[in-house]
Amino acid sequence: MQKQAVSYKSLGLCNSRELFKKAVSGGYAVPAYNFNNLEQLQAIIMACAETKSPVILQVSKGARSYANETLLRYLAQGAVAFAEELGSPVPIVLHLDHGDSFELCKDCIESGFSSVMIDGSHLPYDENVALTKKVVEYAHQFDVTVEGELGVLAGIEDEVSHASHTYTQPEEVEDFVAKTGVDSLAISIGTSHGAFKFKPGEDPKIRLDILAEIEKRIPGFPIVLHGASSVPQELVKVINEHGGKLKDAIGIGEDQLRLAAKSAVCKINIDSDGRLAMTAAVRKVLDEKPEEFDPRKYLGPARDSLKQLYMHKIKNVLGSDGKA
Repeated sequence: MQKQAVSYKSLGLCNSRELFKKAVSGGYAVPAYNFNNLEQLQAIIMACAETKSPVILQVSKGARSYANETLLRYLAQGAVAFAEELGSPVPIVLHLDHGDSFELCKDCIESGFSSVMIDGSHLPYDENVALTKKVVEYAHQFDVTVEGELGVLAGIEDEVSHASHTYTQPEEVEDFVAKTGVDSLAISIGTSHGAFKFKPGEDPKIRLDILAEIEKRIPGFPIVLHGASSVPQELVKVINEHGGKLKDAIGIGEDQLRLAAKSAVCKINIDSDGRLAMTAAVRKVLDEKPEEFDPRKYLGPARDSLKQLYMHKIKNVLGSDGKA
């Protein structure tokens, strides 16, 4: 059956162009929170409505196949209505995280996404440029914004897996942005995917010197940080105290991310911290109440824990509260 193309505008969504412009000039970053189920979405919208923060709802290729693309579209539309119902109609972007092909990006654009990422960072430079340019040319016909990537992040997240970092080369960014026409650029400056980013005893630092050099070369251009979870040790502790086995899970310090958010970084992706918050809450309920079998009784606390985490990030790390 031929699928009917849907415009994100008919769903009440917006693209990221104006949000990023305001974030760059305002010295804050817009939260990009991954979701693939109802409780995650509720937590994101409640946290953003309460803090009056704009938000980017991120969906990976894996999340899209898990949740079903049609359901996702209606969930995003429902998120817009839910924010209005809460008395805080915040700007909401529906964004494809780590799109790995032109076909996937095209399909997302046609099913109501207002923003897509094409990740050609693993390809040779010229191939990354060609692929990114192709996606940009298609997306811009529909006023959909595009994020590209230069440099490779270590770690594992859904389908994305790399053993080591390749820092973004500042001397490549001007050429890449000029040739591709992308609206924002994800860079590699020391953040890392997943919960097991660094070893105990390490003091991970973001390469703010590379960020400053990039900013100098493309002033005012929207920069994106992936793999920016901090892996709160209190959540790891709760998980392990209630039957989990998360050993040596360490992330990037929130103070580092706050510094990045005050510069050209205007979108910060947070996924693993949310997974930890939900898992900690679910494990605690099931461990302390082994007779419980109503999913609402453990997914409800998981949702509440996630909302608190996201409100903390908005106020203390990203600085996007009150910016809607």
